Amino acid sequence: MVMMSSSVSSFTIAPLTFFTIFLCIPLFALSYCKNPPIIFNFGDSNSDTGGLVAGLGYSVKFPNGRSFFGRSTGRLSDGRLIIDFLCQSVNTSVLRPYLESIGSTFENGANFAIAGSATLPKNVPFALNIQLMQFIHFKDRSSQLSSTGIEGLIGYDRFDDALYMIDIGQNDIADSFAKEGLSYLQVVDKIPSILAEIDNAVKEIYDQGGRKFWVHNTGPLGCLPQKLALAKNISSIDLDSFGCILSYNDAAKLFNEELRRICIGLRSEMKDATIVYVDIYAIKYDLIANSTNYGFSSPLMACCGSGGPPYNYERTVNCGFPGYQVCDQGSRFVSWDGVHYTEAANAFVASKILSANYSTPSVTFDFFCQ
Repeated sequence: MVMMSSSVSSFTIAPLTFFTIFLCIPLFALSYCKNPPIIFNFGDSNSDTGGLVAGLGYSVKFPNGRSFFGRSTGRLSDGRLIIDFLCQSVNTSVLRPYLESIGSTFENGANFAIAGSATLPKNVPFALNIQLMQFIHFKDRSSQLSSTGIEGLIGYDRFDDALYMIDIGQNDIADSFAKEGLSYLQVVDKIPSILAEIDNAVKEIYDQGGRKFWVHNTGPLGCLPQKLALAKNISSIDLDSFGCILSYNDAAKLFNEELRRICIGLRSEMKDATIVYVDIYAIKYDLIANSTNYGFSSPLMACCGSGGPPYNYERTVNCGFPGYQVCDQGSRFVSWDGVHYTEAANAFVASKILSANYSTPSVTFDFFCQ
């Protein structure tokens, strides 16, 4: 059913109860973590808490942020991201973007993730190696100023005990298909180079004293409404039983398997480090495949976009810009804007992460409380 308002069009789906969706979600607010970890995060839009806006002045407009913050915060979602829920689970405030110059405090860490980031090409804003360079600069300056007695900064010795999170690779794979027009085999050929950058990042942080790592694999790219809407020459034979693009998902699964192997190798090399690999793909694919059971609707359609069913995504109309459609706030969609997840979906994913059932080794997030 399509309903029109005076400013934007809105399609509605019968609201579902919070109970259905959040039954399996731990009580984020009731954490026993008395000494939260300092957290440094590296990644892309999946964990960007405002870096794109702070760094480039890019406009992320309302209704982004509507469900929790009541305003746009630079997050590409209607509310909190997975990383926000993970921070909440250990009683620490949400991570502020490294590039946010006004009103930021970095006592609990910093977020270097920027929307659109990838591992390759290197040395361009804001590739993974650039984010690492920013971190090293941050570490040096924070340590120098802290040693002079300035309060509110992270001292040199505290970097060694921090938790380092890495969530990147989605854009490398997705853009290889969508922007570069590569075939599946050509994308597969690129995967070792992508993974080498993540491997190098962990080793660089280790050389800087880091010993605690939390690594996310990439999700089912072929289930993103954006990819489905823009895919060319796709027939039913190219889709799985849930309507996702097989080649995209197969590439993601291959990337994930090799990332898992890299983490095994790093544990062998760095025996004094804790390196946790988290299977985000399995969590997200389960959510899409069993969306109705979890209280969600239309897992392959964007809540905020343009064009209506089946995907509500058009390249020329981004969420928040003239012509967009947005689902009712009581609706429960998986996808927010065709690429990023809704707060409800992010909460679901976070709950599964916190269970430790998708982590190797099976380590809970509050293990890193100091």
